[in-house]
Amino acid sequence: MRIACVSLPEFPLQLLLRQHPDWSEQPVAVVDRDVAQGVILWSNERARACRVLPGLRYAAALSLSPHLRAGVVPPDEIQTAVAALTESLRFYTPDVEPSSSEPGVFWLGASGMSLLYPSLRKWARWIVDEVARGGLQASVIVGFSRFGTYAIARAHPKPHADVVDAETEERERASAVPLNRLGIDPDVRDTLHKLGVNTLGEFLALPANGVRTRFGAEVHRLHRVASGELASPLQPQPSAEPVVASVHLDYPEGDLERLMAVIDRSTRLLARTLDERGHVLRAITIQLEFDDRTKTAERLEPASPTLDLGQIVELIRLRLTSVLESRARAAESRTQAMRACGVTDIRVELDGVAARTSQPDLFVIKPRRDPTAAARALARVRAELGENAVVKPVLRDGHLPEARYEWEPVASLSAPQPRAVRHPPLVRRIFARPIPFSPGRHRDAEGELLKHIDEGTVRETFGPYLVAGGWWSREVRREYYFVRTSNGRALWMYYDRRRMSWFIQGEVE
Repeated sequence: MRIACVSLPEFPLQLLLRQHPDWSEQPVAVVDRDVAQGVILWSNERARACRVLPGLRYAAALSLSPHLRAGVVPPDEIQTAVAALTESLRFYTPDVEPSSSEPGVFWLGASGMSLLYPSLRKWARWIVDEVARGGLQASVIVGFSRFGTYAIARAHPKPHADVVDAETEERERASAVPLNRLGIDPDVRDTLHKLGVNTLGEFLALPANGVRTRFGAEVHRLHRVASGELASPLQPQPSAEPVVASVHLDYPEGDLERLMAVIDRSTRLLARTLDERGHVLRAITIQLEFDDRTKTAERLEPASPTLDLGQIVELIRLRLTSVLESRARAAESRTQAMRACGVTDIRVELDGVAARTSQPDLFVIKPRRDPTAAARALARVRAELGENAVVKPVLRDGHLPEARYEWEPVASLSAPQPRAVRHPPLVRRIFARPIPFSPGRHRDAEGELLKHIDEGTVRETFGPYLVAGGWWSREVRREYYFVRTSNGRALWMYYDRRRMSWFIQGEVE
């Protein structure tokens, strides 16, 4: 059996460079967060030459390469690109398996391709050209085993197409591949380097039991996969026709009820197709084209995958109401004489997921609060106000207080886990933006602290607590104080030494 591996080295990095083509001659890295404490996930060849490897902090990488360029590639953008590549590769073979753990790696069924193409080498070359047309680079190796072709393909950072003629040749070429090309855990990679183990062949020469004892189950599994002990057959991803319907309206339509009637009819017909496949609706995308040739696409997700059309239609109504009202306000702001544009084309697409069945409980305990109802309420808020209307704060590693958290969308509510405490803790509220407090510039922090805050006289000050740094982007020098006023407020303030001004960072309650 012949199998091919398509490897797009540092795939998220390629997506970043496609957005910033002017960075192509610079050391570039992808970080998990665009802050100094962000961790490098992928780096290009110029960055690796400066010892900028995955696992480093962004600030530490800048000390090694001052000209380093870095950015964040969202996971949904990576998934979208993987799905698009999967469909492109199906033109060359129906058996395409994208890697579930490493984005940018695909395995293709190559058996029989020599009967359809002049040779396997030309077939591989055409795949490289197909990927290049999308602004990306890939290496394609045709061989005999999943991991062998993967290792050889990863050894080529530049576009490359090759065919391995014998299994012994594949094993020899794979054994010479450096471990730092295989996406191994950075800590394990560095430890193996200290032991003089730098290639895949040297790694496979280690005893399997010793690898498990020293490095754990995950590295032991990699050892077994690379040695062929856990070889698995090709598992191609099945292709499914999109569940989509398009409606062209004879006349531009701006009435919500008539639009809802058309969308409701299309949604019910598409829901039957999902039901026949044994799927339930995970998301619905509605694309509207107006008579001024503008388009808008709205994606809605119910609280949980469902075929409850009543719930879905309600979400659609909320979102379309918001869309039509915003367009009407925009038309009024431009000119009173301009009429609101009507809808001429509607496209409805359903995204389904396999339905899961569960055994009902014998004794149903009704909780005081219904989490399902709360999830439905949040879905309605997102439908009416947008996907980013429901968020939660998440702690991050940051140098400044305002960088130690960020907001993330809330997909579902988790059950609260309260714990008993003897004394209730104080809550320090941080303002989204520090509030300027000084009416002017002052050179002395303590001597010029204003004596009245919202008609409350300053009673006590605690501080200063110094925060300095930011040399990697913009230098910061702050002196933080806790200020207690006569009216009972406890403010968290700082004096900005560079700007010579006072700011209120937050308040303690």
